[in-house]
Amino acid sequence: MDVIAPQQRALEALYRTHVGPGDRYALLDFPDHANVGDSAIWLGEVTLLRRITGRDPDHVATWDGFDMEAFRADSPEGVVFLHGGGNLGDIWPHHQRFRDRIVRDLRDRRVVQLPQSIHFRDAAGIAAFGDTLARHPDFHLCVRDEPSLLLAQAHWSCPVTLAPDSAFALGPQPRGTADFDVLMLLRTDQEGVPHEATVRADAGDAAIVDWLVDDDLPTRAAGESLASHYQRLADARVARGLTLLSRGRRIVTDRLHAHILAVLLGIPHRALDNEYGKLSAYIAAWTAASPLLEPAAPR
Repeated sequence: MDVIAPQQRALEALYRTHVGPGDRYALLDFPDHANVGDSAIWLGEVTLLRRITGRDPDHVATWDGFDMEAFRADSPEGVVFLHGGGNLGDIWPHHQRFRDRIVRDLRDRRVVQLPQSIHFRDAAGIAAFGDTLARHPDFHLCVRDEPSLLLAQAHWSCPVTLAPDSAFALGPQPRGTADFDVLMLLRTDQEGVPHEATVRADAGDAAIVDWLVDDDLPTRAAGESLASHYQRLADARVARGLTLLSRGRRIVTDRLHAHILAVLLGIPHRALDNEYGKLSAYIAAWTAASPLLEPAAPR
């Protein structure tokens, strides 16, 4: 069963509720780090926004490079989109603090949080973010899975929409040459959990890797726009991830975007969960019918 096209249609419909041909917009929280998944999301976001509006973003910024004066000069009107992913909560607090700042300080603009998974280790953070949202008149939240949807609907007053991960906007990808029977792409960051039994079971001709180290990246050319430079950085990181995943005839992973890119590459794979069940929740919502996916293995 094709699980790609339905998600692409759902994403197209979602984005078109907020922008149309010629509309101005900004896209904030560029993921300037080596994690391939966040770059895949960014590329999906700009692919959709450019196709729908016919224009580049008026302003782009990282969480730590945002300047309100520059933003206002570049982007005097239009929707402000916040990059999607899995950082709405308190596991990655710098992204959440940036999100709080945007929602607090841009009350004169529609702010759309593109599809996220939500997880707070401390329930106090749920209430605190809810207080911030309650003071914004036009904030729209998109979430990637049912647990995130239920949490947001129970605790926050903003409109909430269930939507796929924006990386699916990239569509099917060409598969490279495999040189391992099994490629295990397993988290080495704070969302990871032990998978000893699975690793032992699949430890024949296997490579165990993560994708958190950048190769040589393009430098910003003289006169190049920041949006163009970010595009080239994200392109390079996603290309690295696709090449890495293609090395496995089969994949075992606890990274959501290794699962998503494996679907786009057409590679059979097994998905394990991260710390809070992000993969199984996404699979249940969107990709469970994929013939490439082995039965999910919850924690």
